[in-house]
Parts: sequence; C-alpha cells; structure tokens
Amino acid sequence: MRTLNLGILAHVDAGKTTLTERLLFVAGVIDQLGSVDDGNTQTDSLPLERQRGITIKSAVVSFEVNGVVINLIDTPGHPDFIAEVERVLTVLDGAVLVVSAVEGVQAQTRVLMRTLQRLGVPSLIFINKIDRSGAQEGPILQGISDRLTPGIIAMGSPYGLGTHDPGFTPYDPADPGFTSRLTSQLADRDDALLAAYVGDEKVPYDQVRHALVTQLRAAQVHPVYFGSAVTGAGVEALIEGITEFLPTVEGDAEGPVAGSVFKVERGPSGEKIAYVRVFSGTVRIRDRLRFGDNAEGKVTAIHLFDHGKAVHQGTVTAGHIAKLTGLVDIQIGDAIGTPRTTAGHYFAPPSLETVVVPSNPADKGALHSALTQLAEQDPLINLRQDDVRQEIYLSLYGEVQKEVIQATLASEYAIDVTFRETTAICVERPAGTGTALEVLGKGENPYVATVGLRVEPAPAGAGIEFRPDVTIDGIPIHAFKDVEAFRRTVETAVRNALRQGIHGWQVTDCIVTMTKSGFVSATSAKDFRLLTPLVLMDALSRAGTIVCEPIHRLHLDVPADTVGQMLAALARLRALPETPVIRGSECTIEGVIPAGRVHLLQEQLSGLTRGEGVLESALDHYEPVSGTAPSRPHTGVHPLNRTEYLRQMKRGV
Repeated sequence: MRTLNLGILAHVDAGKTTLTERLLFVAGVIDQLGSVDDGNTQTDSLPLERQRGITIKSAVVSFEVNGVVINLIDTPGHPDFIAEVERVLTVLDGAVLVVSAVEGVQAQTRVLMRTLQRLGVPSLIFINKIDRSGAQEGPILQGISDRLTPGIIAMGSPYGLGTHDPGFTPYDPADPGFTSRLTSQLADRDDALLAAYVGDEKVPYDQVRHALVTQLRAAQVHPVYFGSAVTGAGVEALIEGITEFLPTVEGDAEGPVAGSVFKVERGPSGEKIAYVRVFSGTVRIRDRLRFGDNAEGKVTAIHLFDHGKAVHQGTVTAGHIAKLTGLVDIQIGDAIGTPRTTAGHYFAPPSLETVVVPSNPADKGALHSALTQLAEQDPLINLRQDDVRQEIYLSLYGEVQKEVIQATLASEYAIDVTFRETTAICVERPAGTGTALEVLGKGENPYVATVGLRVEPAPAGAGIEFRPDVTIDGIPIHAFKDVEAFRRTVETAVRNALRQGIHGWQVTDCIVTMTKSGFVSATSAKDFRLLTPLVLMDALSRAGTIVCEPIHRLHLDVPADTVGQMLAALARLRALPETPVIRGSECTIEGVIPAGRVHLLQEQLSGLTRGEGVLESALDHYEPVSGTAPSRPHTGVHPLNRTEYLRQMKRGV
C-alpha cells in the first residue's frame, strides 16, 4: 500500500492541531473530536501542551484514507519551537500549510513557505477558519500571492464565509472554464501545454492534471483549499487533494538500511526512544544498526503508527516512520545506516541565551542531569557550563521557550528554577588575517608535529571554510588511514576550537588554511588534534576579532492611533523601523531590532497598544557591536590559556 509522510505546518493559532483532529475523525481513527481549548486532542498529549493550548513537540499519528497510509506529523507553530519543525522537514514527502482566513499570512507562515520551497517539499495550502467573522476569499488569496508565493491555484470556491455553516465547492474537472484557467496558470512552466494553449487547442484535463502534479511536486505551484477544521467544511476536498496530488512512496525494502532520526524521547523506564523515518531497507528487532558518528546499537523494540496508536511490530520497511528502542547513544539528527546528504540547518539557530539557577542549590547536580535529558530532545538549547562560575547556560529562541523549560523542570523533575536576564548570543568574525606556526622540536611546542595555520575573513554568512593547503609529504599517513582521515581530523579540531573565540563567542565567517604540516615516525593523530587548537588561537589572536550581535527582523501590527508612541519606544530600544503602513485603523511597522531588545519590546507592547499589538521577529543578520565588545566566560579548557591547556591535555582531560 502507498505511504505518505505528511507534515501539517502553520503559524501559531492558525488551527493546524484542530485540522489534524478533524482529519483523524474523518478517517475514522477517533469517534469524537477533541479540542485545543479543552486540552483533549490526540497530538497535543503533553500536560504542558494541554495547559497552554499550543503544540510544543511534534507528534505522529497514522490513518488510512483513499488507499493511502498517511503518517501525519503535527508540528509546533510558535517560532520559539522552530527547531522542532526543522527536524520534521527532513522526513516529509509532502505538507499542508495552514493559513487563517482572518489573520492571513503571518510572519511564521512566510518563514515556513520559504523553507518548504527551498527544500522542494510539495505543499498544499489550506485556508482555515472560514466560519469566523472577517473571513474573505479575495483578500486572503491576494495576500498569499503577494506575501507567500504567486504560484497558487484555487481548487474551488468557498461560500457562507463568516457564518456557522460555511462550505467549499471544488471545481469540476469537466468544467471548461476551470480547465482553461488552470492551463493558463501552468503554461508558463510547460512548453507543450503553452503550445496547445496558444494554439487555441482544447487541452484535455489529463494533460493539465499531469502538468499540475509535476509542478506541485517540484514545489513550483501550490493548490489552495478553503475550509473550517472546526465545522469540517472543505476537509473532504482537502483529503482528496492530499491523496491525489502529493507524492506517495513505497521505498526499496531490499536495499541497504538508511534512515533519519527526527525526534528522541524517554520511555517510562528512562530508555531512549528514537523516531526514525526509514528511507531504504528493512529494520528488524535484534538488528545491530550503525548510526551517527560510528556509534552502534541493537534494536530491542519497534513500534509502528497505526490508526492513531503506536503498535508493536517485528519490522519496519522503507517509506515508514517507526519508534526504535535500544539505541542507547542515538541522537536527534543521526543518520541510520547509509547516510543521506542533507542541506544542514534550514532555520537560523537560537540568538538568545540565559543562565538557569536552581532555587535550591542542592539541586544543581539534578538540574544538570535533567537539562541533559532535555537537550537530547532539543540539541539547539546547547547546554553548557561555565566551569569557573559553575553556571549553566541554555540557548533560546524566545521567552515562551524559557517558560516551557521552567514548567517542564518543575512538573517532570520536581526542580524549581529561576533564570537570569536573557541576553543575545553574539558571534566573532576575524578582523584581519593572522598566521601562526608551531614547529616540531622547536620553541615551546610540546607535540610531535608541525602545524601552520592562516586565518582570514570570509563574507558574512559564509560560515567556516577549511583549506588543507599542504603537500602529501607533510601528511603522516602512518598515523592516519588516508589523506582524507588526516583532513577530517584537523578540520574537526579547527571547528571545535572556533566554538569559542577570543571573547568566548562562536567564530564564524572565516577561512582557515593549513599552510604547514610536518611529522616524524613517532607522530600520532593525537599530536595534530591537540596542537591544532593552540596554533589556531595564536593565529586568531593576531588577526583579532570583531564581536557582532544578532539583529532580528521585526513585524508589528498595532492600532493606527498608537504609532507615535510605538515609534518612540522602538527608538529607545535601538530599533530601526521602516515607514509605517497604515490601513484604516490598523498599522504595520517593519524594521530591525537587536535580538537582546526583543523581549523588552514584548514586555512594553501590551501597554503601548492597549493589548492589541502583535509582534513577530526572527533572526535576520549580525552587526558589529558598538562600544565595548561583550564577552562571556570560556567553558572547559581553552587553548588561549596555553599553560592550563597543556597541563590538562597532559592529564588526558
């Protein structure tokens, strides 16, 4: 049977969890609809999700409809949990992007659509909440075309908008008017269709449908459906569109095992459970699997999703999603078996951080253990400890994420915590070019190797590039399996060292070139691994670094009569707003603001706008800090402190 791994994505409160509930009801998986407000939906199962009425963790449910097994993944809509969405995107065959018929295109909607198109994920658009007052057909379609993508195709017409009994009438494929409009929209990307259309030929619907499916699966066009997840209007038509147009998979069950881990949770006994999309091959209980960076484990249990439940099975084959137990060292993002090429991160990393402080100092050890488990579920919180001050740092996307972590620690681990003030996570960029060289047997070089490195700036956004510009004569093949293993070892040492620069921030946008390499028969891989950070920090110190703070792009919707005081507040917070756009009694302000000031703006917004203001923000770029560059303590043993570094490395730390 065909399988479709489907994601439901949306801005928070657009109704995607309610839509998931409706799809399960229509498919017969549940016989009674749950409610987000009542906290009894199938996918928002965490107590905190039910309490707050938002999705925090992705959840998988399965159902069968029209001969297709659909593994449906409900994802968070709040931007503070965008990392959870990113992990889901790696396993999808298709998606439904939900847009509110009243609020229209929102900040998170734009972020999601850009990412879906960049990754080439075929997507339908469901315009939800047509039963609500203020829902309109024309303006919402125009807003999607202007702010999301012009490649939208309405697959029917809604009626009764803003009433308790709305509906959606799909266009009839036999209707020449619909076929003609569809042909016109698709012809620009299909030469054969264009020739037939220009030649006034009557293009058969089968040819037009083929063009629609081809362009949809290339993420060039997006069929649009209207409806209401609450009343059920339009949902049957959406299901028809999902099963007719989105790509299903069967997969090669006989091929080599290949899969991807997109979620990790703990079972009742504390055991790790990995959510895995299997792309190729068959996994069986008691199979030994390789995953991640040469880790290995034995599968002790497999659960497949079936009609809303996770059912124990003996195998999982290509195309399916399963929960695997027994892989003790498994981590989110690990490839299982044969690695697949990936595009890296699709969304910006967290730009804020905070210090977590246990209310009871005696809980410090338990707190670190609890946060380590939470970091398994969300690695981007980037748990780290300052060994000098014994303070625990977490990376964050926003204040809501902080509140969720605090509530989770209290409810699941019985640990009460407070947080220090949220601060921005800066980065360091080389200010110039610096070189350094440590020669084997000379000066204070304690290692049996020669390493020379040059550090120089790269364009903003380029990341880190490593160039091993050395000859084969300088590479100790006896200490490495091959030249590639040597390159990987040195590059890994470079990237690890650049996690903390001169001021303690991640160093980025730089080119590191290995200019010299030397060895003797006693040289080992360890010599290069330990010497490289020392040389690198010496070169970086000579180059100097510029500390840059994260800048967010902001979008504000406020009452028009509050614009003056809003602009004054933005100026105090060092924001740079663009010209406000006023439409009747509402005003939209866009611009940029330092990431560290966003939470202050959020705190002031309600008072400035009588509780009517809405703020959305996301990391846009980094800018050099004016004035004194902020720094943060180095964690662990840092090579800038050469004496302590050498002492600890000698001890094997």
